[in-house]
Amino acid sequence: MTVSVLARTRARQWPLATAAAACLLSFIAFWVAQRLAHVNMLDVMVYRAEGETVRAGGDLYAMRATSANLAMTYPPFAGLLFVPLTFVGVPLMRTLTTAGNLLLVLALVQLSLQLVRPSLPGARLWRAALLVAAVVVWCEPVWTTLRYGQINLLIAVAVLWDFTRREGNRWAGVGIGLATAVKLTPGLFVVFLLVAGVLRWRRERRWNQWLRTAATATGVFLATTLASALALPYDSRRFWTETLFETGRVGFAEETANQSLRGVLARLMHTDDPGLWWLVVAVLFGGAAMALAVRAALRGDKALAVVVCAITALMVSPISWSHHWVWCVPLLVLLVERRDQVRPRWAAGAVALVFASFALWWVPHDPGRPELDQNAGQMLLSAVYPLTMTVLFAGYALARRRQAVAKE
Repeated sequence: MTVSVLARTRARQWPLATAAAACLLSFIAFWVAQRLAHVNMLDVMVYRAEGETVRAGGDLYAMRATSANLAMTYPPFAGLLFVPLTFVGVPLMRTLTTAGNLLLVLALVQLSLQLVRPSLPGARLWRAALLVAAVVVWCEPVWTTLRYGQINLLIAVAVLWDFTRREGNRWAGVGIGLATAVKLTPGLFVVFLLVAGVLRWRRERRWNQWLRTAATATGVFLATTLASALALPYDSRRFWTETLFETGRVGFAEETANQSLRGVLARLMHTDDPGLWWLVVAVLFGGAAMALAVRAALRGDKALAVVVCAITALMVSPISWSHHWVWCVPLLVLLVERRDQVRPRWAAGAVALVFASFALWWVPHDPGRPELDQNAGQMLLSAVYPLTMTVLFAGYALARRRQAVAKE
């Protein structure tokens, strides 16, 4: 899917207007398809309810919204961020949310291309971005993000904005800090930046961009969190002392949509709580994957380091719904750009097919928690994202090992 689009883009220069028209037609078709599918945009309705609770001075973490009885799970800053959603009617809010997310798809592709090929000229960059965006909008994580009106694309764009700034840019880190204040998972990027920055400092004995970005991100996160505590003292105290540790508020671990290691283990063990097994697996996988990311950063391969760190955060998080996996977009861009270096050569196409297939939804997932009784085939399908990434990471690590041995 994405492979053929990028290949054609590199072989033949499409006029910018043609690429824009193709993207527009795809986005219009996508919008129509979502309307025909009667998407409920459930999550943006929850965000609106959170904004209304903040405006009314209510208890943010006692709130329940929609027919699904969903609770607030983000830090208090998110509640403040969602207040503007209450200034317009629901139909207009849904329209603006869909339009905004479609623009964010284009922004995510553009930043992904910029991350992977920073020297790509402006006109070629936008031609490629428009054509790739026309395709990736149909992959499962992006479709589901727009179906629910989620903020995943905004989070990914904020993070990539930092990693595509020029060396020494004083704003680098602001996006990561704000993203972490809204949703804690991007905080792993701060850990990555600190480790890579310290190791680089030990080598060069001077302040570097990695440390500067980590410091900025940390400062922005702390400042935003403090401001939220001043505006919402009760909610802030409750979140950081109680709600943060209540993982059950988010949903059942064994749900098919949970594409994290914890979700895989829960379904494998037929339980809603894999306990210490998940912690052991998450620590081992996370440590090995972050080592790959840091080593890539120290070699100067920023694109690989960022993508590996993003995927690692999704894998080790207690809950990573399938729509959180919009990071498949920069992953696919990276695989396609380096397809001559990837073995087997069809790996990029296979990964693209995984994210375009909606395979995880082929298993029973209706109310009644059928995921607790999956057979082996259903377990494989419902673990499709984590399994694909595990194979991809293991293959990369083995390839690097063979290269190191060959040089000795």
